[in-house]
Amino acid sequence: MQLSNRVGTLTPSTTLAITAKAKELKEQGYDVIGLGAGEPDFNTPQHIIDAAVQSMEAGHTKYTPAGGLPVLKKEIVAKLERDQGLQYELNEIIVTSGAKHALYTLFQVLLNEGDEVIIPTPYWVSYPEQVKLAGGVPVFVEGAEANDFKITPDQINETVTDKTKAIIINSPSNPTGMVYTKEELKALGEICLEKGILIVSDEIYEKLMYDGHQHVSIAEISPELKAQTIIINGVSKSHSMTGWRIGYAVGDSRIIKAMTDLASHSTSNPTSNAQYATIAAYSGSQEPVEEMRKAFEERLNIIHKKLIEIPGVKCLKPQGAFYLFPNVKEAAEATGCQNVDVFVEKLLSEEQVAVVPGSGFGSPDNIRLSYATSLENLEQAVDRIKHFIVSKQQ
Repeated sequence: MQLSNRVGTLTPSTTLAITAKAKELKEQGYDVIGLGAGEPDFNTPQHIIDAAVQSMEAGHTKYTPAGGLPVLKKEIVAKLERDQGLQYELNEIIVTSGAKHALYTLFQVLLNEGDEVIIPTPYWVSYPEQVKLAGGVPVFVEGAEANDFKITPDQINETVTDKTKAIIINSPSNPTGMVYTKEELKALGEICLEKGILIVSDEIYEKLMYDGHQHVSIAEISPELKAQTIIINGVSKSHSMTGWRIGYAVGDSRIIKAMTDLASHSTSNPTSNAQYATIAAYSGSQEPVEEMRKAFEERLNIIHKKLIEIPGVKCLKPQGAFYLFPNVKEAAEATGCQNVDVFVEKLLSEEQVAVVPGSGFGSPDNIRLSYATSLENLEQAVDRIKHFIVSKQQ
């Protein structure tokens, strides 16, 4: 049986490949330290778990509206006004089975065959794949390391064609952890308004900000930009609820209605008890969110300092999320590796440290390290990376 052409366009996930290899080595008895995790290493706060249990005991185990519970949408409205000063109506919100599903559904209702979506590099691995699955064409624009991995208005201007439909802005970024300032977003937004480009603003890491940096949504800069933006967010990273699978999209009611109609024929609705858990996440205490953020900040400050002391490793200090994205091209060359992908493979097989090669994010000179694990594991992993590099150079 022949598979569809659309799945033939998909690129296998480098993250999953490394994870599978690390798991295989662990099963063989090796002491593998995995730094590939894209999720917080904290459990979901107890009051959120309790709310889910109570919802099930109260009989809330049935179908919900395809676009999410109205009571949850009200909490999302309150959250957006509280955090970003933005006002939305319930018909401008769809609750989805994770933020990834929100993005997938958005591209499905937005793109026609050949429509182009501008994707800054480095990018989250699923952006280009989701665009391709919708018949669109990913158009990559380099966020240069010298510019903190961020793109400029001139780059957008040079890239736009008559087929350009949207641009993705991910701030804080996965994999770099870098954050766009209000001034930078305003400048990018002006080009998007001029060219009529829809802005897809992925804000899933908004609560994980460090060293006094502040998150800004491009939608809060002006009414015009708000109208031109679809915000993608969720509780996976902010409230350590990755497995609960609740995300949402916010923006133009016509787009949201189309997404809701499509969801009604695919997922039917987001999981009912997970929606009630999310109500508690937004309406309850935010202290666990801040406690987790502080823990990540402490780890970042310690591990970044140790990492940049390693010969051949250069690393901008992230301002958000929970990833480090060091440039190890020089270290790979010094250790006799053909490229960074080979460096990653040897690091895993010889030192039992699993990191993700930057090639999967469109940045082949870098690797991604998640600090969503214990400080003890992180320090040991960095020591092993240093040993691997220094021992090969002697």
